[in-house]
Order: sequence, then C-alpha cells, then structure tokens
Amino acid sequence: MSTKKNSLGLRAQKTLNNALTYIILVILACIILVPIFFVIVTAFKTDAEISFQNFQWLPHSHNFDAFKNAWEMVNWPRAFANSLLITVIVVVGSLFFNSLAGYAFSRLDFKGKNVLFIILLMGMMVPAQSIIIPQFIIMRSIPLAGGNNIFGAGGTGLLDSYASLILPFLSGPMGIFLCRQFYSTFPKSLDEAAKIDGCGSFKIYYSIYIPMSTTILATLTILKTVATWNDFFYPLIMTTSEAMKTVQLGLQTFKGSTTTHYNWLMAATLFTSLPIVIVYLCAQKYFVAGIATSGMKN
Repeated sequence: MSTKKNSLGLRAQKTLNNALTYIILVILACIILVPIFFVIVTAFKTDAEISFQNFQWLPHSHNFDAFKNAWEMVNWPRAFANSLLITVIVVVGSLFFNSLAGYAFSRLDFKGKNVLFIILLMGMMVPAQSIIIPQFIIMRSIPLAGGNNIFGAGGTGLLDSYASLILPFLSGPMGIFLCRQFYSTFPKSLDEAAKIDGCGSFKIYYSIYIPMSTTILATLTILKTVATWNDFFYPLIMTTSEAMKTVQLGLQTFKGSTTTHYNWLMAATLFTSLPIVIVYLCAQKYFVAGIATSGMKN
C-alpha cells in the first residue's frame, strides 16, 4: 500500500515538474516572439498608426504600401546578390577550413598542437571591433591590388571589394573548436583501420570524417550563414560604393537624420530575413544534434 502511494506521489511530482517546465518554456517563447510579432504588425501599419498621437497596437487594415515603398527605396536585387554571393562563399569556405583544422587538432599528432589550440581559443575572447583597424590596414596594403604597387602602397588594395568581406571570415576559432570537439568523439580504431587500408591523413578526412559530419556541418552552416548575412559592421567599414552595398547596409537607408519610417524599415527587415529562415528550416533537424555532439568530451 505504501509502495503504491509512493508511486502515485512520484508520478504526481513528475507531472507537476513537467507542467512547470512547459509553463516556463511557454513564457520564454512568448518573450522571444513578442518582438517578432511587433515587427510584423508594424510593417502593415500606416505612419499615422505608428505616431505617438494616434498609436494603434494593431493595424486597422492589411496595408502593403510599406513593402512597396521599402522595395523601391533601395536597389535590393543588387544588395541581395552581394549578400548571397558573400554568404555562400564564406559558408562553403569556412566549412572546409574549419572542418579540416578541427580534424587536424583532433586526430593528428604534431608538435605544439595543444599550445596552438590554446592560442586559437584565446582568439574567441577577442572582440571583432578591436581588430578591425589592423584588418583594414591589411586589406588596404595588399600588394598589386586596387592600384597598389609591389610594396602595397598607392591604392586601396582589396577595400571596397568582395575579397575584403570574404577572406577574413573563411575560418574562425568557434568553428574549429566545434569541429575539433565533434571529431574527438570518434574512436581511435577508426583511424587505425583506415591507415591499415593505406589511407593517408587527408584521405581519411574527406573519405571517412566528412561523410559522417552532417550534424556539425549543418550547425556551422546555420551559425555562419546568420553571422555573415546579418553582418553590418564589416561591410560598413570595408566598402564605400553603392555597388557593394549588402542587405544590412540597405536597411540603414531607412534610418533618417530627422524621421524614420518604421513601417518601411520593418517591412524591409521581414523580406531580408527570409533567407535566414529558409536556411534554418532546411537544416533545423541537424542543429540540436550538432550542438550536443560537439560538446562531448574526448
């Protein structure tokens, strides 16, 4: 009898814990979704409905004028093409270099490996804004580029070009760290069996490890796509011409010195966010698995 009561008590406690967990998750989801909701409803409002004098929580009608005006304000086809080209090259390049470096740190033995990895981790602690000046000088001083002579002087180097927005991001400490943690979960016998079959280190990497890296590569794809597509700071510093404007610089157009059309800005924000949503929907089933496995210990 006492055993049955204890079982019922444990079941009730488990039900209560699950209910509290779901309540907390719903509250957190609402906190996250409320700003997104206001972005959507603001895009359908008129200027009068946004003003303090006649502010309305919800639009009275489905007004698509903001989307039309937002599209006409900026050369969006060019901005989307620039962002898409930069994002695709950066993501593909970073998947290759990050996975290759992560494989080397995890599976290969070479002198100074641990020291190099610690230095790499230190790079994760450095804010991107603190190294923008050295990067700007390096891009401007590339020899024989942008009118520069062999000593890297006299021109603009790689500034205001795709190279200045691609080269610095082809690899990074976070991606290498995640790949290294992921590859550390594989047994040593896998490498030994491949070596017995005559495979070299690079062949082991692309023939064995890459086919089994779907989860971590999907995770890196999402993280790198979001970071590159939403990057505003580097394109602002590295580019000057209208032809090199990305979608994030295009959004800056709607912020005026005196007034800002927030309905136009929110409308533009919605259609510039669609590529990120599409990428996440395509890779979401691998995302949690990739994060979980990359955090396992050796």
